Amino acid sequence: MSPRRLVLWDIDGTLLSTGPTGRLALERGASHASGLDMSTIPEVAMGGKTDPQIVAEILTACGLAQDAVERLLPAALREAERALADDAGTMASEGSVHPGVVALLDRLATTDGVRQTLLTGNIAPNARLKLRTFGMERYFDFDIGAYGDDHPNRDCLVPIALERAQRLRGARYAPEEVWVIGDTVHDLRCANAGGVRCLIVGTGQAGTDAVRTLDADAVFDDLSDTDLVVKMLVGR
Repeated sequence: MSPRRLVLWDIDGTLLSTGPTGRLALERGASHASGLDMSTIPEVAMGGKTDPQIVAEILTACGLAQDAVERLLPAALREAERALADDAGTMASEGSVHPGVVALLDRLATTDGVRQTLLTGNIAPNARLKLRTFGMERYFDFDIGAYGDDHPNRDCLVPIALERAQRLRGARYAPEEVWVIGDTVHDLRCANAGGVRCLIVGTGQAGTDAVRTLDADAVFDDLSDTDLVVKMLVGR
């Protein structure tokens, strides 16, 4: 029998980079919802976080009280979605797909027993837009993915994806059959919280040195060695 695998992909830093467009969309969302000028919006660390978490941190750093942050968050995320869609052309020209990604997606897509979806801090519409912009939408079963608008805490996303795989596709996976692929310690923590395996790649903003010592099941500088990565994920 072919091995069964559910591969849960992170997007930013793992599959691709949007350039500054992704950050600007979230900052514009916070600016629009709060009425604050973009020049006053503080820069917060975004790697490995969910979009709701990032926008909440921005609004909090602007000095807003917690109740105001919670009230403004839905409008800020709607505006971030609109802003990213408006700037999709800029994202396409300034962003890039990371080394080896397309070849690996192709190989996994034609490997019996492998299903690919997303586990990302992006809200679902932005996740789909980013992958469509870079021509990768066809590889993923979006409906069973887990997204930032499902839960603001990334550590809670693995069970959501597993439940959707079972409910929507009739596929139940054992922990050793599930891989999270990401680029930050947050991805590793998320996988650990869900009791599944984790592959970390050094293509994120922090670079390879920041992830090389992480206690993941596998750590690669990038995904360019398709045969090696597939052997790690699938065992053949």
